[in-house]
Amino acid sequence: CTLLDDGLVELCFNADGSVNKFDAVTLKELRVAIETLQKLPDLKAVLVTSSKNTFIVGADVTEFLGKFSLPQEQLDSWLQDCNQMFNEFEDLPVPTLAAVNGVAFGGGMEMCLACDFRLASTGASLGLPETKLGLIPGWGGTTRLPRLIGADNAIEWIAGGAPSQAAAALKVGAVDAVVAPEKLRQAGIKMLGLAASAKLDWRSRRLRKQSPLRLVAVDAKMVFETSRAFIFSKAGAHYPAPFKAVDVIEQSAGLFRDEALEIERAAFVEVAYTPVAESLVTLFLNDQQLKRQAKSAAKAATKVDKMAVLGAGIMGGGIAYQAAGKKIAVVMKDIRNESLDQGMAEVSKLLGKQIKRGKLDMTGMAQTLSRITPTLHYAEVGDAQLVVEAVVENPKIKAAVLKETEALLQEDAILTSNTSTISIDLLAQDLQRPDQFCGMHFFNPVHLMPLVEIIRGEKTSDATVASVVALASAMGKSPIVVNDCPGFLVNRVLFPYFRGFNLLLKDGADFRDVDKAMEGFGWPMGPAYLLDVVGLDTGHHAAAVMAAGFPDRMANDFDSALDALFERERYGQKNNAGFYRYELDRKGKQKKTVDESVFEILKPVCAEPTKFDKQDIIDRMMLPMVIELIRCLEEGIVTTVAEADMGLIYGLGFPPFRGGALKYADHVGMKNLIASAEKYQHLGKAYEATDGMLDRAASGETFYPRPDSAGGQS
Repeated sequence: CTLLDDGLVELCFNADGSVNKFDAVTLKELRVAIETLQKLPDLKAVLVTSSKNTFIVGADVTEFLGKFSLPQEQLDSWLQDCNQMFNEFEDLPVPTLAAVNGVAFGGGMEMCLACDFRLASTGASLGLPETKLGLIPGWGGTTRLPRLIGADNAIEWIAGGAPSQAAAALKVGAVDAVVAPEKLRQAGIKMLGLAASAKLDWRSRRLRKQSPLRLVAVDAKMVFETSRAFIFSKAGAHYPAPFKAVDVIEQSAGLFRDEALEIERAAFVEVAYTPVAESLVTLFLNDQQLKRQAKSAAKAATKVDKMAVLGAGIMGGGIAYQAAGKKIAVVMKDIRNESLDQGMAEVSKLLGKQIKRGKLDMTGMAQTLSRITPTLHYAEVGDAQLVVEAVVENPKIKAAVLKETEALLQEDAILTSNTSTISIDLLAQDLQRPDQFCGMHFFNPVHLMPLVEIIRGEKTSDATVASVVALASAMGKSPIVVNDCPGFLVNRVLFPYFRGFNLLLKDGADFRDVDKAMEGFGWPMGPAYLLDVVGLDTGHHAAAVMAAGFPDRMANDFDSALDALFERERYGQKNNAGFYRYELDRKGKQKKTVDESVFEILKPVCAEPTKFDKQDIIDRMMLPMVIELIRCLEEGIVTTVAEADMGLIYGLGFPPFRGGALKYADHVGMKNLIASAEKYQHLGKAYEATDGMLDRAASGETFYPRPDSAGGQS
């Protein structure tokens, strides 16, 4: 606390480290500061500021898992203490104002809500993202925000969890004014001066936050029921926190602050002990680990200002779009004008969608397009600092293109291949500088899929890996580094899952039942639908590559459903017929329908129709995937548990609420996982537990450390 002029005190957050966050130390210091403010005899107003580039990023998530390991009554008591502290601040007998510079998320936003006024800089971002962690706001967010901006707006903020920029926050009343950053502090002091002299009515504003919600009963029913239906359409049944937040707002609507906070606190404790909350907090921490690794790599990397993409079309266009959108100059090279046209059309289409959503204007579109140079000539590629080869998935063609390109580049340039299955060491055999070559595997569609696999070959240097990781991060992607092997990480783990699917169909399962079961498990689409989207021709080719690489557990000794459909040239969405048939709906999007003729095609390779228990389907599908991922970890293909799980979440859409495949294995329990594997051992080696799994079961070791009650990890 710093005493300014005429009874005005500045309460400035200035934690150790680069950002302010509510950890145990900060909460303790805030309590002392509030006690000091309560005792000041001439206090007239309080200005809450931050000395950092951000306001307060929220609570310290690294302490969450430890808190959730406490007995429920202890967590409840801790929340009660925190709420009492925020209440005491809110109840100070003088006006208070938060001057929000930068980010105010979670607990940081709740600190703002405890103030009478909120003033934001133009670049500020505010929000309550707790539902993205499987939680709800627990320090008054679900109580104060609805009373401030209305129940409908508050539900959108809390259940959606998305941040709002300053202008949007002003529009709904979450902040009172927006000013330029350099004017923030002085404007805050001026507002508090007006409030202290009774020219701004701060008492009625405070009373509104502490009183029952102003909502007519008929309107209330419509708001809450409509909200639940909308949340279910977006999140489904696997994410309880958004629904719980709506329940809290509804149940406490007629109550004053302190009673409402009791309902909020009980609900927070309830969701905090769900596996979903533990998984989503773990996912957040894993994502932060990836970001730290990318940031560390950037320190040792040469910044790439110009790159080249070899091979246009949809994939090349997607990569060029992603890079140009992040202000990186791109040369897009192909041997055919038609491909260049397709690539540029893809870029224009994606930019057009950004304009339609209001995220880009015509000037921004023109600037992005100006950074992309389509060309038929290799000469344009010569001064690129990094090249991404994205030509047809054929090892001979790729090797020839890579060798020819390397000869044109400067000696310090980096060469990468966007291959999904071909060995990096194989492609490096004819290169003069294999230490400056690695894989850079983007996932389709590039603009939507966050993952990039960086594949380290036997001779790839650390400097090359660091530079490619840094570039992927600069392009807005989440890179993970894996070692070379057939399929690398994501496809190596995916194809045992697909083989499990083929085995189920061979034994008489209906692919529609399998899709339904796996979508119920949480996958965005079942395996039949996914194969249709990927392309059955692509899947068939990749399955052959994986079978050659791992014949003991990925090769088939039977004709599969995939084989049967491929032979009939049913390739999925690309030619409107795969497991399903596809037709355009009124909006021009492909809609899947049942095609009865497919069952005749599958009959020769499938047993008589048999109904499988849903859990049997899940076990037969998930076991080979989980076991293969464990093999990758044990073999050093991927070096950390976080990278392994995030690879599947970001690359395949593994259900986030389960925290990743290894987190899922921890939840199931290694002994239970091994027992399931033994039940299905007749299906082959893909269902066989590894020696490492047996050791973990014997020792009780888990992939993720168990949180301890002190807030750390044991």
